[in-house]
Amino acid sequence: MLSRLKNPDPLIVLIISAVILAILFPASGAFADWFSTAVKIAIALLFYLYGARLSTHEALEGLKNWKLHLTILAFTFVVFPIIGLALRPIQGLIGHELYLGILYLTLVPSTVQSSVAFTSIARGNVAGAIVSASASNLAGVVLTPLLVMLLMSGAATGGGGVHVDTSVFMDIAIQLLLPFVLGQLTRRWVKGIAANKATKIVDRGSIAMVVYSAFSAGMVEGIWSTVSVWQIVFLVAFSAALVSFMLWLSRAISSRAGFPRKDVIAIEFCGSKKSLASGLPMAAVIFGGANLGLLILPLMIFHQVQLMICSWLAARYGRQAAEQSA
Repeated sequence: MLSRLKNPDPLIVLIISAVILAILFPASGAFADWFSTAVKIAIALLFYLYGARLSTHEALEGLKNWKLHLTILAFTFVVFPIIGLALRPIQGLIGHELYLGILYLTLVPSTVQSSVAFTSIARGNVAGAIVSASASNLAGVVLTPLLVMLLMSGAATGGGGVHVDTSVFMDIAIQLLLPFVLGQLTRRWVKGIAANKATKIVDRGSIAMVVYSAFSAGMVEGIWSTVSVWQIVFLVAFSAALVSFMLWLSRAISSRAGFPRKDVIAIEFCGSKKSLASGLPMAAVIFGGANLGLLILPLMIFHQVQLMICSWLAARYGRQAAEQSA
């Protein structure tokens, strides 16, 4: 532990720095719009580099691994919601609105960029992670609103029915899949560059940018002032416990199911996380004009906690793989 404190992981340092920067100088106004565009460009570049680094054979194998994808989807849209329902008794402790926020976070899709980045750092199945994480977000466009209707009846107060904007499909295709395909098409010319440290720099940089952007949004909206200190402490401790449990459960089940090491890593990082980038826009659409402050607070805290825990774990797996291959 002391050695880790003396030599902290660069990704954790970047994340903590991004949080501190967002507290002191949150992005707002025109700068927030500009930075949001910069985040999208960074993510697109990240997926271009993944496409350029992966051989076409590996990419096709990633598409064929249907057992991997179904397992990750099961953790995201079956196991998580069951846990959310099982936690119903805690609403007497933290209040009905915060519990609804916890339930909602269990219904949103998995992250894409951070899941793939952590899988890459841990030397897992990157191709499989890209396909699974993208499939989770595509499926979430339909499954998340349906799960909200089934499990959060009466919570949607915006009036009218649930509306799903099909532009989400186009956003995912343009920002994630298109750069990946372009990387594949130009691989013969840029694979040498993509294979060096450039990918790791973009991995870490894109995650830090996402953290700063998300935390800034919370600061600007004043979400942190609507709850007490003990509620925030509870949500942080709860998030750490839930992330740790899902990391353990996904690894234990996938290992027992006979998945190879690289697939186990992909399942662990894709099946244990929830997407703030997808969850917030979906909440705005699903719940209409309702006050989203307390509803999205658990997801915001969970998002930050999962990045910190997974960054440490991914770095640990990466070091282990490097030692084994040395």
